[in-house]
Amino acid sequence: MSKKEIPVTQAIRFLKQKSIPYEPYFYEYEEKGGTSQTARELGIDEHSIIKTLVFETDSKEIIIMLQHGDLSVSQKELTRQIGVKSIEKCDEKKAQNATGYQFGGTSPFGTKKPISVYAEASIFDLEKIYINGGKRGFIIGISTADLNKALIITKVNANIAK
Repeated sequence: MSKKEIPVTQAIRFLKQKSIPYEPYFYEYEEKGGTSQTARELGIDEHSIIKTLVFETDSKEIIIMLQHGDLSVSQKELTRQIGVKSIEKCDEKKAQNATGYQFGGTSPFGTKKPISVYAEASIFDLEKIYINGGKRGFIIGISTADLNKALIITKVNANIAK
């Protein structure tokens, strides 16, 4: 794939179907490189890179949590705010079955199954964010206003310093 070819992922199909504008960005994916590696490579603030985290509740519901790249999610606080007994990071196989995406390439857009999406409320203080486009090494820039148009999101305050 050349850098000019935008991969046709579920996320891109979803955004095109909803007429949501985005900007494509490519980087060299590194296993466990995380958002800090992406930020360094692309020269953007890690706080504006949004992680798509997949969790499973005690009732076996799969959920997505969007969080700033430089922060972590307090599972205890998230559990309290969404009104469940417990929450754990979803294992890779279950996450892929629910989202249709490989770890490291998970996007909240165009998931295989309908999934509730939660987001750190402070994400919406930013004008523009960078979020996975559905493939390792591929993120998209999107306005938070357009993020709100694209998805039904429940805003929470569940961050902790990384």
